Amino acid sequence: MSNLRRQVLSAFKKLHRTRQYVFQGDANALAAGRVKINESFLQNRNESSENEIQKMIKLAQDVDLELRTNVIQAQKKDDDVYELRITPETTRLDNVVFNPDAIIEKPRRQRGDKNTEGCCGGAAMAALEAEVQARNK
Repeated sequence: MSNLRRQVLSAFKKLHRTRQYVFQGDANALAAGRVKINESFLQNRNESSENEIQKMIKLAQDVDLELRTNVIQAQKKDDDVYELRITPETTRLDNVVFNPDAIIEKPRRQRGDKNTEGCCGGAAMAALEAEVQARNK
């Protein structure tokens, strides 16, 4: 068995193991994931370009990482109460408390950006949008 074929099979199996781990207990997600993975691999079964196959293996590895680190399960317990299943691999970011008094400055225009306000402070665009909304009513 060639090394490339071994890598493809390894990526296929790893995606299925990740699917089972991430969607544990959710029969619908497990079934949909199985169908999608199998469909994607079958669709590209006859690919012969080694370069393209390497790109697809890399994509499978990236999808695996994305699923393991960014997907969480939530199950409704009561009204407005959900239980989250967060794994040790789940990416956690710092939670910054919102400051309602913060002054958020308008971003500076970068070179090449179009001037959205126009010469009259955006009045022309506002008039155009109002006309479009009136026509849609």
